[in-house]
Amino acid sequence: MSQPRVNPNFKLEDQGIEGVGAVYYNLLEPALIERAVARGEGTLGLGGAFLVSTGKHTGRSPKDKFVVRTPDVEDNIWWENNKPMAPEAFDLLYADMLEHMKGREYFVQDLYAGADPEQRLDVRVVSELAWHNLFIRHLLRRPDASELASFVPEFTIINCPSFKADPERHGTRTETVIALNFDKKLILIGNTEYSGENKKGVFTLMNYILPARGVMPMHCSANHAEGDENDVAIFFGLSGTGKTTLSADPSRVLIGDDEHGWSDKGVFNFEGGCYAKTINLSPEAEPEIYATTSRFGTVIENMVFDPDTLELDFRDSSITENMRAAYPLDYISNASETGLGGVPKNVIMLTSDAYGVMPPIARLTPAQAMYHFLSGFTSKTPGTEVGVTEPTPTFSTCFGAPFTPRRPEAYGALLQKKIAETGATCWLVNTGWTGGAFGTGSRMPIKATRALLTAALDGSLNAAQFRKDPNFGFEVPVSVPGVDDKLMDPRQTWADAAAYDAQAAKLVQMFSDNFAQYIDKVDDQVRLAAIG
Repeated sequence: MSQPRVNPNFKLEDQGIEGVGAVYYNLLEPALIERAVARGEGTLGLGGAFLVSTGKHTGRSPKDKFVVRTPDVEDNIWWENNKPMAPEAFDLLYADMLEHMKGREYFVQDLYAGADPEQRLDVRVVSELAWHNLFIRHLLRRPDASELASFVPEFTIINCPSFKADPERHGTRTETVIALNFDKKLILIGNTEYSGENKKGVFTLMNYILPARGVMPMHCSANHAEGDENDVAIFFGLSGTGKTTLSADPSRVLIGDDEHGWSDKGVFNFEGGCYAKTINLSPEAEPEIYATTSRFGTVIENMVFDPDTLELDFRDSSITENMRAAYPLDYISNASETGLGGVPKNVIMLTSDAYGVMPPIARLTPAQAMYHFLSGFTSKTPGTEVGVTEPTPTFSTCFGAPFTPRRPEAYGALLQKKIAETGATCWLVNTGWTGGAFGTGSRMPIKATRALLTAALDGSLNAAQFRKDPNFGFEVPVSVPGVDDKLMDPRQTWADAAAYDAQAAKLVQMFSDNFAQYIDKVDDQVRLAAIG
């Protein structure tokens, strides 16, 4: 006899969620797709992929995200970055959502966040949409049947897109709501079909819980050397910096592409899958990710496709530029089976500098690493968003401000401590522009970036001769085999050196202005790093 796929003593009614219609617990992929097709939630695509549209919400709604302000979390939340919700308003919201759910069909997945059993979080996700349940089954880690038979969730997410919040009654901004209650261990999501809210809700939980255990939660990708789980590299970076592309090295094993923890034992992936952008995805440049878009069960979100042939259009961004594919990690051939690795030897911080000022790679001290981690710099370029007509600086602290419930310096100090204790080497890598700013210069050659990363990861770059950068004070290699020496000094790549100096002074001032918010919250070493 097969094992039950739910704890018989902990169903929805045992959580006080009563009166709903049919409830489907921990359905596997074929059954979820069957239900989603029958319910008209999307289209069965090539190879058994499931094609969906998320309606008016094609991305996260950070302005509609709230943290319930209770005494237990009052002193721990970064309230300037997290909108508060009164406990009474949350109670009304929860009661109204439960009333709305009565008689309706729901899908439940009991899952783990975190590959390390000592650090994982047991999460129950209750979904109104069958394909949302399929999505989160990909993105989190899947217990086996014997574990499900005794599974009791620590946190529960209820995602009900048909429910609309009442701003006057619930204290929300609009009818859309994402509300986190750390005391009641609940996340409520309403009036949005964008599946990423499920994933990032869990990430926010981990970002709150783990620092209290001395574990560093990170918005990063990670890999390790083939045959050596202790040769780990982590890659921080905002969208467009190359985080996914550069960590997907065929000569290394992919631990994960987006969310990880760093404990005393090493690195562990939070997730069991990937949520990759697909705009302009190419079978030549990213063959394995491309191949997932026509594999069974992959969720294809907000992509234009031919209604007759079902072929996907990777260039058509008329729905959104944020088109995505969600798939299990084992769809990538060189992915880690365990999601675990040792303590990082190298920490990579990726930036896309559209001002053409930063070198292609620089070595950072632990204090400089904290400075650049808290800064979280990259730049938007013209065409990426409506109204962006010139390079625009973006500072997203910890490379993930929207998912940061605690004060940024708490994460920065933890990262600084771990780098100092383990002796990890930290690098800042610029995948942006050289020879001038955007519109004048050219994009950093990917071949050069890969050569520099290879030298950093195999240790040979540490033996190079370094110079001190006059703008930021970090160390820059003078010469690296396989890379044009001129490229290593950005000032030499500009036709007008004086113009470079003016642009560099402008960028340094942007950093300084942004870091002013942290200057009295960091130690003297980081203050020195902040002023070069």
